[in-house]
Amino acid sequence: MTDEQLCHLAEQADEARLRALVSETPLSEQEHRQAQRHADAMQRHRLEVASSIERLERSQDDLLDRLSAEAR
Repeated sequence: MTDEQLCHLAEQADEARLRALVSETPLSEQEHRQAQRHADAMQRHRLEVASSIERLERSQDDLLDRLSAEAR
């Protein structure tokens, strides 16, 4: 789900960037910067989620290893 949101926000940022280039108005540049900030924030969030998932998977693997060692 985070990947889908990131893709959507990145597309919006790209569209806003193109509009800013074409129209060359302060408002369009502001919209572009705002859209890019949202996309950047989602990218950071995605990296945090992925890192958290990796940590949880390692912890789960360690716990399962301990459980199977105790069962022997």
